[in-house]
Amino acid sequence: MLNIGKVLIVAMALLVLGLPAHGQQVTREQIKGLDEQVQEIKSDVLGIAAELNRLEEQLLFPSDTQVAVFISLAAGDAFRLDAVEIQLDGKPAAQHLYTFKELEALQKGGVQRIYTGNLRTGEHDMQVSVTGKSSGGADFRKTESFRITKEVGPKIVELRLAAQAITLKGW
Repeated sequence: MLNIGKVLIVAMALLVLGLPAHGQQVTREQIKGLDEQVQEIKSDVLGIAAELNRLEEQLLFPSDTQVAVFISLAAGDAFRLDAVEIQLDGKPAAQHLYTFKELEALQKGGVQRIYTGNLRTGEHDMQVSVTGKSSGGADFRKTESFRITKEVGPKIVELRLAAQAITLKGW
């Protein structure tokens, strides 16, 4: 992947070489022009980095085999989510411990992409384990198993978590 720091250093060096010799006065307009050039280079580098990230994701997760799993909380359910673990076909796929800010975002209707990976077409087993605290403060751990069907093309799955049940919604 392109090292942004190296690109900026090379760009700055090229700009410095174009400056007048030490004995000459540098005007405000020249400094302002140099600053604008630096800002343009930074903008270009950030654009290139974003494009490289997008291309890297397409390369690593082609749309034919891509599966993405999202987490959301059931509206109005008053439990504190501590952690989620997901297994696909008996192998660990994802796990996440939630911070207060992440939990707050989920409670406000946010959705988290917890896993992106590749699966071959066909039937797959997904096991989801949730740990947290109930509204009364008691610890709980809930595990549900699902069967998902992966067809040609991307597969998007939402896991809606609640204290009573975990539901699966495929898109």
